[in-house]
Amino acid sequence: MNRRDFLRLVSLAAASAALPKITFADAPSTRSPNIILILTDDLGYGDLGCYGQKRIQTPHIDRLAAEGMRFTDAYAGSTVCAPSRCCLLTGKHTGRAQIRGNSRVVLTEKTIVHTLKKAGYATACVGKWGMGPVAGQGLDFFWGYIDHGHAHNAFPPFIWRNDKKEPLRNVLAKPSKNGTGKAVQALDFVPDLGTDEALKWIEQERAKPFFLQLNYTIPHANNEAKTIDVPDLGRYADKDWPAEEKRKAAAITCLDSYVGRLLEKLKELSLDRETVIFFTSDNGPHKEAGIAPAFHNSSGPLRGIKRDLYEGGIRVPMIVRWPGQVPAGKVSALPWALWDFASTATAIAGPKAIAALPDKLDGVSVLPTLTGE
Repeated sequence: MNRRDFLRLVSLAAASAALPKITFADAPSTRSPNIILILTDDLGYGDLGCYGQKRIQTPHIDRLAAEGMRFTDAYAGSTVCAPSRCCLLTGKHTGRAQIRGNSRVVLTEKTIVHTLKKAGYATACVGKWGMGPVAGQGLDFFWGYIDHGHAHNAFPPFIWRNDKKEPLRNVLAKPSKNGTGKAVQALDFVPDLGTDEALKWIEQERAKPFFLQLNYTIPHANNEAKTIDVPDLGRYADKDWPAEEKRKAAAITCLDSYVGRLLEKLKELSLDRETVIFFTSDNGPHKEAGIAPAFHNSSGPLRGIKRDLYEGGIRVPMIVRWPGQVPAGKVSALPWALWDFASTATAIAGPKAIAALPDKLDGVSVLPTLTGE
């Protein structure tokens, strides 16, 4: 172990030691906090009310910010999906991470999932994995997409449950081996079903600490069908906007409703104060399917969009909520990136996770900032 790695471990240990012990009402002893990561797909810096959005309604996500800490200078791992998610999971910056682009590369490096599993956490990913088969990835449960192309379609004919295909009631206009394309029968909206699966899993695993990745594909476009998939236009149906801009707004408000359901479930199970929620995006807003990012001011005050190495392509929303630990209503300009998540989650999880941490992470823990230290 070199000096840098030694100092990093000392820093993580100090951050964890400063964390107050938490007693669960339904458990006889203390345990580590639950960690939920909500990772959205192509959600821009300006797409949320708490980041200045005026048209698209996001009351539940705004509540996360009001009850937690909102960061103004958090950064994605890359300008596109797969390398950004690789940085997040491995704790390595873009220069050292295994996955450098959206080609079909199977992630083989150890991740925060492995670390938390060794520390006694139940682990799950619901939604878009996008980095190859999930076998060997440390997940106790998986439901969603393993392939980026498949994840374009929110009404696919099948989904993956662990390592098996699960048929859905959707029918594509043209048969497609990888489940991409336009649905002529659209009955099962994956974000809806995924939220159901996630809440069910939380209820089943609440007896021990858990790590849940909720990887929503919203508001990514269905590139093959050249549209944004959404069940209906909701409150935006009568707006005098281009059709795809209404669909994008409806998708983001739909995402917001899932955050509301999650908060209700945590309160119902008395897990609210024992769960830290991270909410972020994998990169800036897209212009696929005829979307004009400027229409909803999706980049906010920033220059650039997805695939641009400008602020608008890589600066992303980041909200952290943890009642009783993270002060409510705080705004922080601390610069940090998705590769800092693994170190932060490890520090939150405590000594067992720190002991299981792989060597040579590039990230640092932002836990001291979160807890006011």
